[in-house]
Amino acid sequence: MTAVYILLGLIALAVLLCLVALVRTLLNPARSSPWQPGKDPEREKAYAEKLSRMIRYETVSYKGQIQREKFLGFHKVLDELFPLVHEHLEKTEIDGSLLYRWKGLRSDRPIVLMGHQDVVPAEGEWKHDPFSGDIEDGKVWGRGSADTKCSVMAFFQAVEELLAEGYVPEQDVYLSSSNTEEIGEEGCPKTVRYLEERGVHPFIVNDEGGSIVTEPMKGILGNYAMIGVLEKGQGNLQIVARSNGGHSSYPPKNSPIVRLSRFVSDIDRHYPMRSRMNRQAREMFEHMAPFGPFWMRLLFGNLWLFQPLLTILMPSISPQAAALLRTTVAPTMQSGSDGCNVLPQEATLTLNLRYIPHQDMEESNAIIRALADKYGLEVRELDAYPSCEPVDSSSDAFRLVESVIGEVFPGLPCIPYVMTGGTDARHYQRICDACIRFSPVVYGPDQMKGMHGLNEYLDTCSLPGAVDYYKTLIRRNR
Repeated sequence: MTAVYILLGLIALAVLLCLVALVRTLLNPARSSPWQPGKDPEREKAYAEKLSRMIRYETVSYKGQIQREKFLGFHKVLDELFPLVHEHLEKTEIDGSLLYRWKGLRSDRPIVLMGHQDVVPAEGEWKHDPFSGDIEDGKVWGRGSADTKCSVMAFFQAVEELLAEGYVPEQDVYLSSSNTEEIGEEGCPKTVRYLEERGVHPFIVNDEGGSIVTEPMKGILGNYAMIGVLEKGQGNLQIVARSNGGHSSYPPKNSPIVRLSRFVSDIDRHYPMRSRMNRQAREMFEHMAPFGPFWMRLLFGNLWLFQPLLTILMPSISPQAAALLRTTVAPTMQSGSDGCNVLPQEATLTLNLRYIPHQDMEESNAIIRALADKYGLEVRELDAYPSCEPVDSSSDAFRLVESVIGEVFPGLPCIPYVMTGGTDARHYQRICDACIRFSPVVYGPDQMKGMHGLNEYLDTCSLPGAVDYYKTLIRRNR
């Protein structure tokens, strides 16, 4: 009988807590995002033409190739487009990567504005030639228009305009642009070492990552400043299965490809990584909740009650949600024998992992190694780096960026954002506590598809706000 009373008491408590959550939700009315990009035809046209020039100069980077001469040619384009920057700022070129210093009145809180020069290859059939830089229908078309020559154009233009006004910054300003971001090579690391040797410790590094995103989650309508505060780590593990090979007419059991298939099927059926809602994911959901439909306001607006349930359910509902809560494991490449009738002596499977802080690089890789041992497989670590230290959303640096967004884009909600992709900003973590991932341009669903895909473009209405954002950040950093 006592057990029955306990059960009834627990049920009553659960009902009461749900009623409390319901009342809290009803008492907090739904919010909306009113901000839309304005129209400034004269500035849009001038900025779009500069971005177009930058797109027309092809800057595709390839793994294992420095291609310094190609990028020196691109630097000449920048020199022509931004003459005052090149007249007044101290320029350093490192194997094709660029660093400019604009000396301020003080050097104790310098800022670094970042965007990369290089772009990924442009394959397939495009509506506009990928290196045409066509300006049509209020859009600038071409590879790099959104990722991220738009940011490079915007912060160069911001400094150009401030110099034309005779403005002198309160703090040093650095413009940093790597030529190897897309291939993950030494452009940015060398730049960081250069600054470290000179004792430079930036107050803020502002790189790509987040942006002004249209409908960041289904049901969240309007535009939102998604400010990247946490970047997951990344690793590539090659799983190797060996045998003596042989003829395919008498296949043995547990051949290399069979073992690899069982291994990867095991990961798919019994996912080995645990989910947890860390502080950054929690803040992201709490900030977004008021702008969603009722069910979202109820669940995400009352994480004090529903967080354990959501942590369990979200990975099975959405791959994007799963990536915010756990280390992801994606099979990406596979190889076997070179002949249709030959059993491989060695077969391989490559896994791409994106590490979450609560189960970072070492622990996640150890889990994969233990699972591989179960199937008689070897693990080769091709490359790996851990997750980055998150930016504190209550820090002075974050609040400065938030206030700049509020000034330049009135009414635009700011959402701390957990990044599942990778950026060059991670290299700056060793010398900066606030590496903020935010490009001040509007990315809708089509822009998201176009980056690294077909028909990349950027709406020209994004450009004036982007320039104003960088100008205001420079002015407000004191």
